[in-house]
Amino acid sequence: MSRLEWLTNLFPLWVLITAIVALLHPPLFLWVSSDYIVWILMVVMLGMGLTLSWADFKAVGLMPRSVALGFLAQYLIMPTAGWLVARLYQLPPPFAVGLILVACCPGGTASNVVSFIARAHVALSVVMTLCSTLAAVVLTPLLTKLLAGQYVEVNAMQLFWGTVQVVLLPILVGLALNTKAPNLVKKVLPISPFISVLGICIICGGVFAASASAILTHGVQLLAAVISLHSIGFFGGYYIARWVGYSQRTCRTISIEVGMQNSGLGVALARQAFANPLTAVPCAISGVTHSLIGSLLAGIWRWQQSTAIAPKP
Repeated sequence: MSRLEWLTNLFPLWVLITAIVALLHPPLFLWVSSDYIVWILMVVMLGMGLTLSWADFKAVGLMPRSVALGFLAQYLIMPTAGWLVARLYQLPPPFAVGLILVACCPGGTASNVVSFIARAHVALSVVMTLCSTLAAVVLTPLLTKLLAGQYVEVNAMQLFWGTVQVVLLPILVGLALNTKAPNLVKKVLPISPFISVLGICIICGGVFAASASAILTHGVQLLAAVISLHSIGFFGGYYIARWVGYSQRTCRTISIEVGMQNSGLGVALARQAFANPLTAVPCAISGVTHSLIGSLLAGIWRWQQSTAIAPKP
């Protein structure tokens, strides 16, 4: 493993450090405006697109049942959990909308890294992320309007066009570059994951800095709500796959994919579509939380597998 890969795999630590620094000294990140967040996330999604080829779309046909189960779990468990958790913790409207929004987002690209660390099914993780991300163009706006409409007026069309801009277009550009300029893509790919991590850190830093006082005031309530949301996702995904009868490897993959959201997309959409900047705060906290929970589970699962295959003395 190269030094750059090692630094990339420590992404939860970098996000956590960025969040703490932004809370303690907000001026360092107050320059991160909504426009910057959109452009940064487009670069992150472009990096995902560069890793894709038409063969990845064909791979969906090789594992249709696993992909379908993960897809349904993603868009049934997480949005429902977001709505229930927001009501259970009686979150103020902007925080409730933000929590529901991030719950309606697709799986995050960081799930692919965590699946690798957990010795799960990386190919399945990539295909699931691809499918949920493409479907997010329609499902994220619709589900957010359905579940968060009781708190504030949700402009589904604005969310739709924001998702097209931030998700679909960069992925299509990356896919085209991978097809038409493979040599260029090979040169960029080694540094692309680290650039993505850096971009997510900057996005989270900007949101934490802009809402530092609100986060410090409601921090415990928000953190408890976000932890609850992602815990439901991780364990719900795992036990649904186990109930269906899939292998441990597939169960872990679906668990990671359901539990880890594209929090960066949530932040970008929140800053684009909602006037209250506090709406983006749960999304930013989500980015830190699901990375830490996912990394912890990956470490436990990797250790369990190593122990299981280790020769007895």
